[in-house]
Amino acid sequence: MKTAIIPPLRVAPEFREEVTSVLNEGESLSAFTEASIRAEVRRRTLHREFIARGLASSEKARRTGRYADANEVIDKLAAKLKASRPRKGRE
Repeated sequence: MKTAIIPPLRVAPEFREEVTSVLNEGESLSAFTEASIRAEVRRRTLHREFIARGLASSEKARRTGRYADANEVIDKLAAKLKASRPRKGRE
Protein backbone atom coordinates (compact mmCIF):
# COMPACT_ATOMS: atom_id res chain seq x y z
CA MET A 1 0.00 0.00 0.00
CA LYS A 2 1.32 3.41 -0.93
CA THR A 3 1.28 6.11 1.68
CA ALA A 4 0.17 9.70 1.30
CA ILE A 5 1.37 12.87 2.96
CA ILE A 6 -0.77 15.23 4.99
CA PRO A 7 0.20 18.83 4.29
CA PRO A 8 2.69 20.39 6.69
CA LEU A 9 1.24 22.57 9.38
CA ARG A 10 2.71 25.93 10.28
CA VAL A 11 2.33 26.90 13.92
CA ALA A 12 3.83 29.44 16.27
CA PRO A 13 7.06 28.25 17.89
CA GLU A 14 5.42 28.51 21.31
CA PHE A 15 2.68 26.10 20.27
CA ARG A 16 5.18 23.62 18.86
CA GLU A 17 7.03 23.72 22.17
CA GLU A 18 3.76 23.15 24.01
CA VAL A 19 2.96 20.17 21.80
CA THR A 20 6.39 18.61 22.15
CA SER A 21 6.20 19.04 25.92
CA VAL A 22 3.27 16.61 26.11
CA LEU A 23 4.75 13.86 23.94
CA ASN A 24 5.05 10.48 25.61
CA GLU A 25 8.46 8.92 25.99
CA GLY A 26 9.63 7.69 22.59
CA GLU A 27 6.72 9.32 20.78
CA SER A 28 7.53 11.41 17.73
CA LEU A 29 5.76 14.58 16.74
CA SER A 30 4.63 12.80 13.55
CA ALA A 31 3.11 9.92 15.54
CA PHE A 32 1.36 12.38 17.86
CA THR A 33 0.02 14.34 14.90
CA GLU A 34 -1.28 11.21 13.17
CA ALA A 35 -2.93 9.93 16.36
CA SER A 36 -4.55 13.33 16.93
CA ILE A 37 -5.90 13.48 13.38
CA ARG A 38 -7.23 9.93 13.61
CA ALA A 39 -8.97 10.72 16.91
CA GLU A 40 -10.57 13.86 15.46
CA VAL A 41 -11.73 12.01 12.34
CA ARG A 42 -13.31 9.34 14.56
CA ARG A 43 -14.96 11.98 16.78
CA ARG A 44 -16.42 13.81 13.78
CA THR A 45 -17.64 10.56 12.21
CA LEU A 46 -19.39 9.56 15.45
CA HIS A 47 -20.88 13.04 15.76
CA ARG A 48 -22.29 12.94 12.22
CA GLU A 49 -23.73 9.47 12.82
CA PHE A 50 -25.30 10.68 16.08
CA ILE A 51 -26.92 13.64 14.32
CA ALA A 52 -28.16 11.39 11.50
CA ARG A 53 -29.75 8.97 14.00
CA GLY A 54 -31.40 11.87 15.83
CA LEU A 55 -32.81 13.35 12.63
CA ALA A 56 -34.07 9.93 11.49
CA SER A 57 -35.71 9.36 14.87
CA SER A 58 -37.32 12.79 14.75
CA GLU A 59 -38.64 12.14 11.24
CA LYS A 60 -40.01 8.75 12.28
CA ALA A 61 -41.79 10.32 15.26
CA ARG A 62 -43.35 12.97 13.03
CA ARG A 63 -44.35 10.35 10.45
CA THR A 64 -45.87 7.91 12.95
CA GLY A 65 -47.13 10.40 15.51
CA ARG A 66 -45.47 8.34 18.27
CA TYR A 67 -43.39 10.35 20.70
CA ALA A 68 -41.76 9.36 23.98
CA ASP A 69 -43.01 11.09 27.10
CA ALA A 70 -40.12 13.15 28.51
CA ASN A 71 -40.88 12.23 32.13
CA GLU A 72 -40.90 8.50 31.32
CA VAL A 73 -37.55 8.81 29.55
CA ILE A 74 -36.05 10.72 32.46
CA ASP A 75 -37.38 8.15 34.94
CA LYS A 76 -35.87 5.28 32.93
CA LEU A 77 -32.52 7.07 32.67
CA ALA A 78 -32.53 7.80 36.41
CA ALA A 79 -33.22 4.13 37.16
CA LYS A 80 -30.32 3.06 34.91
CA LEU A 81 -28.03 5.55 36.60
CA LYS A 82 -29.03 4.37 40.05
CA ALA A 83 -28.47 0.73 39.07
CA SER A 84 -25.03 1.50 37.62
CA ARG A 85 -23.67 3.32 40.70
CA PRO A 86 -21.12 1.27 42.61
CA ARG A 87 -22.43 -0.08 45.87
CA LYS A 88 -20.51 0.41 49.12
CA GLY A 89 -17.85 -2.22 49.54
CA ARG A 90 -17.60 -2.92 45.78
CA GLU A 91 -14.88 -1.61 43.56
